[in-house]
Amino acid sequence: MLDTLAQALSLLAEADGPLLRVLALSLLVSGSACALATLLGLPLAAWLVALPQASRWRQAWVLLLNTGLALPSVLVGLLVYLLLSRSGPLGHWGLLFTPWAMVLAQTVLILPVVAALARARLAEAMEEGGEQLRSLGASGPQAALLLVWHQRSALLVVLLSAFGRAISEVGAVMVVGGNIEGFTRVMTTSIALETSKGDLPRAIALGVTLLVVVGLLNGLSALLLKAQARGAAA
Repeated sequence: MLDTLAQALSLLAEADGPLLRVLALSLLVSGSACALATLLGLPLAAWLVALPQASRWRQAWVLLLNTGLALPSVLVGLLVYLLLSRSGPLGHWGLLFTPWAMVLAQTVLILPVVAALARARLAEAMEEGGEQLRSLGASGPQAALLLVWHQRSALLVVLLSAFGRAISEVGAVMVVGGNIEGFTRVMTTSIALETSKGDLPRAIALGVTLLVVVGLLNGLSALLLKAQARGAAA
């Protein structure tokens, strides 16, 4: 066990080339998915907050988003696989077993996270300051958009949480990416592969790298929350 840990630390210290390539692809795929989920999720959250409380559409969307928070990643991978397969409606794009397929799968996976958590935060902010904004002449949609900017620190924490969910998932990217070396292999799929091959030092090195990335995200989230609390107190 000690020898395995020593070899893993040696790989990390040497900045092993394959390890760095896997890390770079992981960051690129998850970062792209998070950006797409943000572009879709934040406007959706603002729209839901702007709808009347008794609206059936609002209740249905909230229920759908809350259900999406528990989506199994392998199910998302299967659905995206069916869409991008040769017989699927998007098969002519030729995206299956490419990084773009992995981006699409992760976007579908974390979009409910972004939209649901952002909606909850904006709804809370609307209860606190919505009446004041309306008294100043802002409509429902205008008030929601203003709150998106006002709550940007809290929403950034939501986005960091979504990124953490994306970069640490394995099921969806394994199904649609195929875990092709040098092309679609990311940290989580590499850990699964190296463990099955018995290459525990490399698996541990990848695991430590992933843990560091997630730890940095959590630390950044904590700093943002503290900064927001200080700003509110001031």
